[in-house]
Order: sequence, then C-alpha cells, then structure tokens
Amino acid sequence: MLALTPEELAFYNENGYILMKGLINPEETAHYRAEAHSLIERLSAQTNVDATWGSARSGVAGAENTRIMHCHNVQFFSACYTKLLVNDRLTAVASDIIGSPNVQLHHTKMFIKPPEKGSPFPMHQDAPYFPHDRHSMIAAICHFDDAPEEKGCVRVVPGSHKLGILEHSREGGWHLPFDQYPLSSAVACEAKAGDVLFFNYLTIHGSGINVSKEARTTLLIQMRDPEDPPSIKTHESRGQGMMLRGIDPLSTPRGVE
Repeated sequence: MLALTPEELAFYNENGYILMKGLINPEETAHYRAEAHSLIERLSAQTNVDATWGSARSGVAGAENTRIMHCHNVQFFSACYTKLLVNDRLTAVASDIIGSPNVQLHHTKMFIKPPEKGSPFPMHQDAPYFPHDRHSMIAAICHFDDAPEEKGCVRVVPGSHKLGILEHSREGGWHLPFDQYPLSSAVACEAKAGDVLFFNYLTIHGSGINVSKEARTTLLIQMRDPEDPPSIKTHESRGQGMMLRGIDPLSTPRGVE
C-alpha cells in the first residue's frame, strides 16, 4: 500500500518535490525542537557551530552578518533523532518516492536559523556533493518550527530534477550562478511545524534569510536506495549505510571479532 496517493506521487515525479503536511505530530515536533536547541547550546560551548556559506554572505543581499547554527549526524548526539529516522510515516513516503522498499541513510544535518539574522543558502543542487549512479538520493526536511517566507523557508525550482547535474561554482560553498538562479525566482515552500518537505537531490533549491523574530529549526535527512552506488567515493560520514526501512540487499557478513 502506497503512503502517497497516485496524484501525490505524480506531482513529485513531475516537480521533483512534495510537501507532506503534518507528517510529524505536534507532541513529537515540540520535543524535537527543544532537543535541537538544547543540543546547539551544548555544542556552542565547545566549538563554532556556524555553517554559513561564504557564497551566501558575498552573493545574497543582506546576508553579510547572518549566521546559521548546525550539527551533522544528530542521531549520535541524541537518541530521539534515531527514533525519527525510522519513523514509519517518514520512511514510507521516502520508499514511495525512491521506488524501493529499502531506504538507506546517507547523512543528517540539523539547522537553526536564528531570529532576524538567519543565514540563507544560495540556489544549488545537492547532487554535486555526493553523486550517485541512479540519482535515487532524496532529502527530507523535517520542520520543527513554522517556516513562512519571512523565516527563510526553502525555495525550489519545479521540474529542475530533470536537468541532470549542473555546473556549480565551488567558491564559498557550491552554488549556481546568482544572476541565473536568484532566490526570488524560486517557489517558496512555506511550511508548518510537523510538515516534511521531500525533494530529489537534483532539484534546485535554496532558502532566504530569516528576518522574523523567531528561530527556524529543521532537520535534513538524506536517503537513498541501497542498490544505488555512489559515483565517486566522497562525503562519507558516521551512520552512513544505516537501514531506515527494509533491508540492504548488498550487505555481506562480517567476521566475528
């Protein structure tokens, strides 16, 4: 049984993204948000957690003094996110989109755009960072706060997943030419807390500055078909290969140590 309706799946296949409303319930959402902010507070006391791209500060108007706080592989810092990764509602949608009963983790990234100065992300594809042979890689952005336009919601270019991997500038973070792909030209995917935005790693996307008086808190989960090999060995991280749904048909037994 499909988690997506035929109409929803057709929309995704045509546009390269779909926003699933209320996929995470309010109680869970509040818990994930609180844990995200607690985690960043702990990490900030030990290291620099600002992940703002140099290209954002140089290429997006008004972004010179912005910042965005982040943490990779959050499931290694808090068990609650491990539960989210294997949430059946989440992985069922991912399975339908990927077109496989098996869903494998690539990596996770948590972001907090602080009030009034939350950094933007210039328009880009995720594919150049970690290309795969069959392009099964998708992202799921779980929203733990409301994300209207003034909070710097994600913006996408519908249908751009059909273009293949485009040439990106690597200066200050991989991005597409600012004059050809301004943030303002993309479709704003405004979301509510508990909504999850799914998109193909070829889909052109970015996000604006958070100019509101509230934070925007999200968790990005990158997933793939385990039978879709990486085209090059790159962007490897802790937790990569964890099965979120189904099995890994390519797994081989290891010796007992």
